[in-house]
Amino acid sequence: MPKKYVVKLATEQRRRCAGLVRSGSAPARTLMHARVLLKADSGPAGPGWTDKAISDALDISTVAVANIRKRLVTEGLAAALSHYRGPNREYKRKLDGHQEAQLIALVCGPPPEGRTRWTLRLLADKLVELEYVDEISYVTVGRTLKKTS
Repeated sequence: MPKKYVVKLATEQRRRCAGLVRSGSAPARTLMHARVLLKADSGPAGPGWTDKAISDALDISTVAVANIRKRLVTEGLAAALSHYRGPNREYKRKLDGHQEAQLIALVCGPPPEGRTRWTLRLLADKLVELEYVDEISYVTVGRTLKKTS
């Protein structure tokens, strides 16, 4: 079965990967990814190894080899060499500063009638009831309170 993502490194890309491997001064995962790309290169200067051969030689899974090839083809060399994808992810905060202040004011105030203290679920329900937020999980309330101490 033909590969969906075929690695064909340009001269400069091959030079960069070989330089990384030769110097050995990059993080271990980056070096491993460079080695995988050099072995998987199906261009005229590359050996064009199979995923199974690469995984046996470098002692990694064939799925990891396939994922590295896929990232090179879809996202480029920098993404394929990088093992950390965190900075590209963006998560919108559930509570802004004003809403956090309202939450803290609730906690500092008296608990609801018939209760001796606030629970996270009660706080989450009260924030929705007072229309500070449309919806919120009690887990988010707990994390926010833990963060603000």
